[in-house]
Order: sequence, then structure tokens, then C-alpha cells
Amino acid sequence: MRHSLIYHICVPAVWTKAKESEYRCPSLESAGFIHCSTSDQLIEVASHLFRGQRGLLLLAIDPGRVTSPVRYEDAGNGELYPHIYGPLNPSAVVAVEPFELKADGTFVLPHRVH
Repeated sequence: MRHSLIYHICVPAVWTKAKESEYRCPSLESAGFIHCSTSDQLIEVASHLFRGQRGLLLLAIDPGRVTSPVRYEDAGNGELYPHIYGPLNPSAVVAVEPFELKADGTFVLPHRVH
């Protein structure tokens, strides 16, 4: 079964450290899960949570390879967002791309995001 990719936005230093063992981000400790998005949700999430931030990375994740539970949950707006309940194993990350702002300060999807 082919799973649709999910995406997570992060800073390079955290991803570099995680590649050797497992990825953890602040929301895993504070909320109990790693926030992710579908490709359709990505620009909205980036604009809301990462407005004006440069130097970000976009992790493309195959949810079928994630060893922690992945749940799609309502974030209070009626949309279901993928959440990873535990650390992310780097082997589930199938691509890492720079996720930069355009000149006007907005985000645009990398060409390979589907």
C-alpha cells in the first residue's frame, strides 16, 4: 500500500543532530507529538507558524515507514492534520528540501512536493 507523504518543517541544526538517531522537536515534549501537514496544508501551516523565518528545511515523510504512531486529528478547524506520537525515525524521511521564503516573504511549495 502506498501512503501519501506528509511533511514537517524544521530548522537544519535539529535535523542534522537527529539524522544519527531520531528526530525530536519541542512540540514532542510540549504537546506529545510532532506536528506534520499534508501537501495541501503545508503553505497555510508554514505561513501561520513560521512567518518570516528563513533557512528552514522541509522533511518529506513516508508515514508507512514511521515507527511511532501517526494519527490524523482535528486541530480545531475541522481539518485533519497528521501527528507523529513519538520520535521520528530518520529512515522514514524520503526527502529533505530547503523551504525558503519568496522575496515577498511568503512560502511556496518546492517543485517536488505532491
